[in-house]
Amino acid sequence: MSTISLSDARRDLPTLINQAQDGAITISRHGAPAAVLISPSRYEELMTSLEDLEDLRAIDEAMKDPAPNIPWEQVKQELGLA
Repeated sequence: MSTISLSDARRDLPTLINQAQDGAITISRHGAPAAVLISPSRYEELMTSLEDLEDLRAIDEAMKDPAPNIPWEQVKQELGLA
């Protein structure tokens, strides 16, 4: 991942957008990371991965619940899917 200052990023934004198709670019302000420029496809990949992770966490939490489980057949019937 390359790093560029905010002032340079302002000047070179069209070029940076093209470069972001190949990898993330960190934009720094006063020497500290301030933002990351990535391609739309990489952003979608990351959001999908995050949603999958959230689903797995929800499953883990549900499995910890000591309450009795509802049979899948009952759930389908109550939802009108059976």
